[in-house]
Amino acid sequence: MLKKMLLPLFLLALLITESHAQLKIGKYAGEFMAIGVGGRANAMGGAYVAVANDVTAGYWNPAALARIDYPQIALMYSQNFGSLVNYNYASAALPYGQDMSFGLSIIRLGVDGIPDNRQALVDNENNVIYDIYRPDAHFDPSRIKEFSDADWAFYFTFAKRQSDKLYYGANVKLIRRSIAEYTATGIGFDVGLLYQPTDKLSLGVNVQDITTTLVAWNTGTNELISPTAKTGIAYAFNFLYGKVTPAAGFDMRFENRRFASQMNVGPVSLDFRGGLEYSYADVVAVRMGYNDIKDFTVGAGVRLPKLNIDYSFAHFSGAKEDALGDSHKISLTLTLESPKFLRGAGK
Repeated sequence: MLKKMLLPLFLLALLITESHAQLKIGKYAGEFMAIGVGGRANAMGGAYVAVANDVTAGYWNPAALARIDYPQIALMYSQNFGSLVNYNYASAALPYGQDMSFGLSIIRLGVDGIPDNRQALVDNENNVIYDIYRPDAHFDPSRIKEFSDADWAFYFTFAKRQSDKLYYGANVKLIRRSIAEYTATGIGFDVGLLYQPTDKLSLGVNVQDITTTLVAWNTGTNELISPTAKTGIAYAFNFLYGKVTPAAGFDMRFENRRFASQMNVGPVSLDFRGGLEYSYADVVAVRMGYNDIKDFTVGAGVRLPKLNIDYSFAHFSGAKEDALGDSHKISLTLTLESPKFLRGAGK
């Protein structure tokens, strides 16, 4: 209960005290969109920019959404820091014509059921007061309410296959943030490219918030989310009746992150991601990775007819005495794999 109260209320206080500022560069204003979606991708440490070939490409690299040949739906549920923070994701994608795809992705990060005691301190006449040192000050439990700290992002994706080797795509994303009665709205744009010089090698880049995203709070505070360039490389080859896919990439940010990054040069910071997947007979897969916050990840997946089930696990190595707990993510991907839904069917 104490953890539930302290972090969001600190953020609430910070928001109020800065309400007179007109504009500030928020290093972590869009951090909830950087956590990553999908059990497969997270198990590979998020080294997925060049690997993505399913509906989750709308998040990882919009260009790669043109790789899908059937409509897909994905769902993911995750608990972080024990059960304190819930992270949910849903998406749907549809191939269109011979070379295009459209998608919608929704992300929600939230802390729910936060006790709000701002109106609970009263005097002997049951009037709300704010001086806890008054002799007649006491708490009225019936006045304690609850609120949520919730961040939402809606991604609208378009992707096109320019040729057999080159794909491009873009996201328009709407951002909605709220904490108690305070709300913020923003709109941002992502641009992605995917290049496949051979059947085995893939190169990808996704520039998120390419125009710099403005998030405007109803308090008068405006936050700017700086661009992030995610790059990736992946190479797939056959091995022991299956397929091995090593992948790697960097997240390049321009927020002057001196301490919350693996390396930095002036205002530019770099964070490495690496991943490895072994898929046996295209049915069972095991994965491992290293993500941008210096944690090792593992996971597994199984492919059933029309349904993929993927799981990832990460332990927060910086957590003192496991105070922050572990992160478990499980995702389901449904593919409408039927001849009538095949890309270009009937044409």
